Amino acid sequence: MEKLQRLLAGRGLYRGKINGRFDWRVEDALSEFQYDRGIDDQEWGFYGPVTRKALEG
Repeated sequence: MEKLQRLLAGRGLYRGKINGRFDWRVEDALSEFQYDRGIDDQEWGFYGPVTRKALEG
């Protein structure tokens, strides 16, 4: 989970502590990333394969 927080923070979407917890801040940042990228084939806030590829790729 820390990796996800760092990836989102690197894009300026997550500003919370890097603590490895999936809380509302991470979910909001993830949803914003998904919205910006047009990822709508999965539920927002879920770190699935399409989102993972877009964020890590």
